[in-house]
Amino acid sequence: MAWSLRTLPTLSQEQFVQWGKLLEERTGIQLVFQQKAWLESQIYARLRDLGYDDYDNYYHFVAQETIDSKLEWARLIDRIAVKETSFFRHRESIEYVRTYLQQKINNQALEGSFDVWSLGCATGEEAYSLAMVVNDCFELAAISPFYGITAMDISSSALAAGRAGRYSKRRIGQVKPDEAMRYLQASGDGNYQVVNKLRDRVCFTQSNIIHARQLPQVSVDVIFCQNLLVYFRRWLRRDVLNALVERLKPGGLLIVGLGEVMDWEHPEMQRTDDDQVQAYVRLER
Repeated sequence: MAWSLRTLPTLSQEQFVQWGKLLEERTGIQLVFQQKAWLESQIYARLRDLGYDDYDNYYHFVAQETIDSKLEWARLIDRIAVKETSFFRHRESIEYVRTYLQQKINNQALEGSFDVWSLGCATGEEAYSLAMVVNDCFELAAISPFYGITAMDISSSALAAGRAGRYSKRRIGQVKPDEAMRYLQASGDGNYQVVNKLRDRVCFTQSNIIHARQLPQVSVDVIFCQNLLVYFRRWLRRDVLNALVERLKPGGLLIVGLGEVMDWEHPEMQRTDDDQVQAYVRLER
């Protein structure tokens, strides 16, 4: 019987727990039972492609530490971990970065390059949104655009899409007309290409945020981490955030999703008083 005509097999409770444990151990993503049908569909797509007859045999394959197993795990994660995103998904948070940088420029407090991390960047819309407002600030001040955006994600296919910087008309719906005029070029096939002066400033790199303490020991001005921590257990959120603090410059800015973190405090961080964003500034001592 053709695979396309087969009935989707059902994960047992035991199998779902087994898969959920492996996924959380390797990515930090915590699944709830209501996501079982969705997980079945994602795994089944790979079963079909590889010709496996059941979930258990496939699980035993991807749980191994061989090169082939690791490559297959990466393909599966490309299906599971890629989250919905868009340009200026939460414009208030993006605009907060604009205000933050503009104040630095106005106060002549910009020292060296202005460096931003976009964590869980998916297919790049967030990173390019940040690049747009940062570039605006440099051009408005008529100073050389000395900045860089490092965009990180666990999915290699999402990162490849980000590097390409090509998006459909639907995907750029939240970009204002004047922003699109400056930073997007229409192509003959109906898609839009991010202009080179932005793409040259954004570096896409694969990284697993649950290993935040293994991230480069550099000091950056802004860390943007939205719609990511919500998938993690509370203790992991705290561990990731504490590690990110260590990579912020004094006075650096950390932005998370509004309401995404409710019980985190750090002696070197102070939450800002803007109730439209959830942002923290590293204290200068």
